[in-house]
Amino acid sequence: MIFGKLFNARWSIERTRRDHGLRMDSEKLAAASQQIYGLLPQVKEIASPEELRGLEGVGASAYFGVFNEMILGDQETFFFRGRSRRPPLDAVNAMLSFAYSLLAHDCASALESVGLDSYVGFLHRDRPGRTSLALDLMEELRPCMADRFVFTLINSRQIKPSDFLHMESGAVLLTDDGRKAFLKHWQEKKKEALTHPYLGEKLPWGMIPYIQALLLARYLRGDLDAYPPFLWK
Repeated sequence: MIFGKLFNARWSIERTRRDHGLRMDSEKLAAASQQIYGLLPQVKEIASPEELRGLEGVGASAYFGVFNEMILGDQETFFFRGRSRRPPLDAVNAMLSFAYSLLAHDCASALESVGLDSYVGFLHRDRPGRTSLALDLMEELRPCMADRFVFTLINSRQIKPSDFLHMESGAVLLTDDGRKAFLKHWQEKKKEALTHPYLGEKLPWGMIPYIQALLLARYLRGDLDAYPPFLWK
């Protein structure tokens, strides 16, 4: 799962370099991509959850260090200075938090549908009321399903500055209309087709959490020798 997360984060950077290299600091993106690439062989060799979390942290730092470079829209409204969660402190973080919550819900539903307990995780420690296994499963899907979706909304101007509320506390939240627009585009994105890299079959994006949950269940039950993460390109 960590390998998949770092692989997909790197590919997100590479796709931005390919599509918009002339509009941004391509060398900065290349350096971050190379740093993440260097972590991949290490992840495959390590079995300790703590060491894996450490490598994940290094990769996340490199990835989020160039996150703002991949935003091409209105930089006055849409900028990223770092991840803020509770509460989100800017429009980008507000959208990331909403996308992650939707993705976590989809992953939890997928796990339950294949007979796995979404509350018992591997990398995320178990806490009352937290779907730890869903959070594990969604890690590899964050860069390609959530982050890229947010980039698309901003860069194609499908979301507007007026779709956000700026609270006195500093929190930035989506308005009701903003959430409706976000959900509309999210559902549309889930209908788009892609070829699953492991199965080789064409599927809608919305099926990916279910397929990964199914593959995880097959691995845990001994039907597969290893869990195949979703490696997006």
